[in-house]
Amino acid sequence: MFTVPNALSVVRLALVPVFLWLLLGPRYDELAIVVLVFAGFSDWLDGKLARWLNQMSRLGEFLDPAADRLYILTTLFAFLYRDILPWWVIVVLVSREVLLASSLLIIRSRGFRLPEVSYIGKGATFVLMYAFPLLLLIQGESAIAELARPVAYALMIWGGVLYVWSGVLYVLQTFRAVQGSRRAARSA
Repeated sequence: MFTVPNALSVVRLALVPVFLWLLLGPRYDELAIVVLVFAGFSDWLDGKLARWLNQMSRLGEFLDPAADRLYILTTLFAFLYRDILPWWVIVVLVSREVLLASSLLIIRSRGFRLPEVSYIGKGATFVLMYAFPLLLLIQGESAIAELARPVAYALMIWGGVLYVWSGVLYVLQTFRAVQGSRRAARSA
């Protein structure tokens, strides 16, 4: 329970309100970018350390995706408030989260194990964690913002498509599990 990877996840979770305050309060975008970059790096690092140090835990299996979801949702709502992304992009990505949460509730209620996190889902989160800081960076008028603009939008599109697709795959897994349990119950 008290492991280095879990500690990193707890720090990541603790920084969510700090990130939100930086973004929406004083609008210290540069510091918010630093927090997002740390969140993305620590997300990668805690997984690597968990495997390398053999410190995988059930708590870590919960904390890591919870921190990812919280950063993504918090960032999306802040971007909606700040008008950084169009509302329909945010609706699509948040709808994916709602569908995924519903699927997980169905899986749990049927007594099934939660599905493994897919590489597509991990990749989508990874790409979005690169896109978000860049989307903040391009809010300025600097030459760096102009250079980063196409990269930020490309990563956002790529990450968004992967994110939605991974959600579709999780929903299909849920549907198949429920259908399989109904067939098994009928034949019993």
